[in-house]
Amino acid sequence: MTKTKIIRISDIKIAYDGRKADYDGEAMESARRLIYGKTGVKPVNLVIAKKSVDARRMNGRRSISFVYSVSAEVEGLPRGFSDRDIKVCADPELEIRKGSGPLEHRPVVVGFGPAGMFCALTLARNGYSPLVLERGDPVDERIRRVEAFVRDGILDTESNVQFGAGGAGTFSDGKLNTRINDPLAGHVLRTLRSLGAPEDILYKAKPHVGTDVLREVVRNADREITRLGGEIRYRALASHIGSGYVSCGGTEIPYGALVLAVGHSARDTYGDLLASGFAVEPKPFSVGVRIEHLQDDIDRAMFGEFAGDPELGHAEYQLSYRKGDRGCYTFCMCPGGIVMPSSSGDDEIVTNGMSYRARDGRNANSALCVSVHPADYGNTPEGAIGFQKELERKAFRAAGADFTAPAETAGDFLGGGKALNGFTKIMPTYRDGKVKICGLADLLPPFVTGMLREGISDFGRKIRGFDDPAAPLTGFETRTSSPVRITRDGSCQAQGRPGVYPCGEGAGYAGGIVSAAVDGIRVALRIMEEHSPAL
Repeated sequence: MTKTKIIRISDIKIAYDGRKADYDGEAMESARRLIYGKTGVKPVNLVIAKKSVDARRMNGRRSISFVYSVSAEVEGLPRGFSDRDIKVCADPELEIRKGSGPLEHRPVVVGFGPAGMFCALTLARNGYSPLVLERGDPVDERIRRVEAFVRDGILDTESNVQFGAGGAGTFSDGKLNTRINDPLAGHVLRTLRSLGAPEDILYKAKPHVGTDVLREVVRNADREITRLGGEIRYRALASHIGSGYVSCGGTEIPYGALVLAVGHSARDTYGDLLASGFAVEPKPFSVGVRIEHLQDDIDRAMFGEFAGDPELGHAEYQLSYRKGDRGCYTFCMCPGGIVMPSSSGDDEIVTNGMSYRARDGRNANSALCVSVHPADYGNTPEGAIGFQKELERKAFRAAGADFTAPAETAGDFLGGGKALNGFTKIMPTYRDGKVKICGLADLLPPFVTGMLREGISDFGRKIRGFDDPAAPLTGFETRTSSPVRITRDGSCQAQGRPGVYPCGEGAGYAGGIVSAAVDGIRVALRIMEEHSPAL
């Protein structure tokens, strides 16, 4: 019997010219012809696997194309077939292998961000009935806490943009693109779709959910884990890890396996781990500012006369500049978004970007960051955390110690003089404009200031208007990734701590929603390989 295979053909380019045509249909027909021409086999059940917009300049002119990958089913693929643009897809289903020895107690997952959520969901779907301990609130109460912070400057240090159901990603653009090449990434996207994310995340090259839709996805994940026999406790801060138990609210909770999916802002947890003798090492990270432009200006700079066409959507960018061993780059670009107050401590200013599904805000924003090496802060975990905290506290004090953020126009920052100019053309979105004009160079380390200035100038040559003197810069973006790594062995267990599994972005093994979710699944699979469910 001839076996059906799923193949994917990549790099199908369809020129965009503004006409009202069926670009997707043209790509599918092109894929059909190419597959038949290269294999001699007629494909069936073609679907778009990925779609992106290419608006790069070629020979001094900007041309726009849609770039597709298309999946199809074929029977009778020639033996030994090989082609650069056609790949045979692996089986997309998870391979579950369960150990023979039952866990003495149910697994406990600390943290309900993407890593903890997908770890707990995988365990629950396979009969392991996990207990999740989340220090923050469920989605709806968390939204109320964050809205109070944005409106009134009232911060809850346990339930905020960093802590609570869904992790930091709940108050973001909900970006799902990832650089990791792991088959589990597809499983993550399909699971998110089953939990209420839109269909287009399965094929867009830069998929995003939007904070409003992502909140419903998190609610549904909570319900699914609970329905399958798991338990989620909110306002449950894990404070100490003992041998076979974790302390929470004065109670010792036994565990068969303990997953540490604490997120990149759990500094108190890092301190507990260091004090308890866990192997924790410093790692590179980045710091910088949030830069804002008018979204219409970015659309025109990248799409020219076709700006505003719904077929193209809003323009996005990802830019980088390098000098020696130091890089400056844009990160987490939010079309039509806002700059969010993302502090988790009562004496710090932290920023991040957020967009709703519609991306219909007036401004675009992105992190504009500079790489920080371990040598910059003494090459210790304490030095890494201290480097972040010092910047955050400087920003807090400089802007008035009331969660107003320090900000400056790009023109003043590039000019190197006094920060005197107010905001006119582009208004800062941080807390609806609650910013104070400050000289950011007085607050940043010189190497960060220098690279930001060079990066902004370089990016202005790549995208017209990126270096607009009126563009607001708001400080500071410090939580781009975890500053430390909780080291683990090949079985994903913490070094010298059997049964404890550091996981996700907070443990230093991921960066972003999808890669964190993938690591959560990977850890769940490891636990299941070692053990059967508790009796």
